[in-house]
Parts: sequence; C-alpha cells; structure tokens
Amino acid sequence: MDVFGGHVHGPRPGRSRDRRGRGARGPMSLPGPLSPRRIRADRSRRAAFDHLVADVMRAIIERGPRSAPPVEVAVEEAPLLPEGWADEVPASSIHPLGSAPGHRLVLYRLPITTRSRSGAELEENVWDIVLLRLSEAWELPPEDIDPRP
Repeated sequence: MDVFGGHVHGPRPGRSRDRRGRGARGPMSLPGPLSPRRIRADRSRRAAFDHLVADVMRAIIERGPRSAPPVEVAVEEAPLLPEGWADEVPASSIHPLGSAPGHRLVLYRLPITTRSRSGAELEENVWDIVLLRLSEAWELPPEDIDPRP
C-alpha cells in the first residue's frame, strides 16, 4: 500500500513500452478530478452514438409539432439484408406501428458512422437522417421540424 491509501496518483513509475509491437493497450485516459464533466472517458462508440441520437430526438420533440403521432426510436448495429443485395446499405428505416398510431424509426449505427469522416459530420448525418424520416412519418417538410437556427 502506498502513502495515499491505495489510490494511484500521477504517472506510473517505470518505462512505458510497446510489447510485441501491438501498440498501446488499455484505457488512454481515466476519469479524474481534472477531466471535463461533460466528456466521459469510458463511453464506448455504441453508447456515444446512442447518446447522440437521444440528444437529437430530445431537441426535435421539445420544439416539434404537438399533434404529431408518437415515434419509437431504436438503434441497431447494421440491417439484415437478403442475399444478393446490390444496392447501398440503408442507414435507417421507418415503419408504422402495428395496431397503435405512430411509427418505429430504426437507425443503423455502422452504415452511418462509416459514411462520416469526423464527429461533426456524424452529428450532421444523424440530424439529416432523423429529420428526413420524421418528415416522412409526420408528413411535414423537414424545415418545419428542424429546431436548429
């Protein structure tokens, strides 16, 4: 046990090395007292994408039309495509709910993220896809739904 009661402070003693040429391993940063509160160091890509979609939907629903039917949102990794599929892989799909009024919007994470080169472009693509699909479901132009200035 160390002087700090078992808590590690500062860099690890000794030399950092790249064993067997595989590159750095383990977490690149750990949350701590100097980490920004809004950035989580331990969030996976999947969780970060889920939070991005939730933030986009929250912004649209808060300022969207009150009389619009409800929309369920789901995020999946990739669509299941039939054999021999030759078209572009879809980034999303929207389907009416069975007996209840409303729609189910499914966003496919991998096709969206592979089409984006940066975090800003990923956010813009998610906004565009969600606005396009909601405009189809609510039968409104996307400009009327978009809460961004």
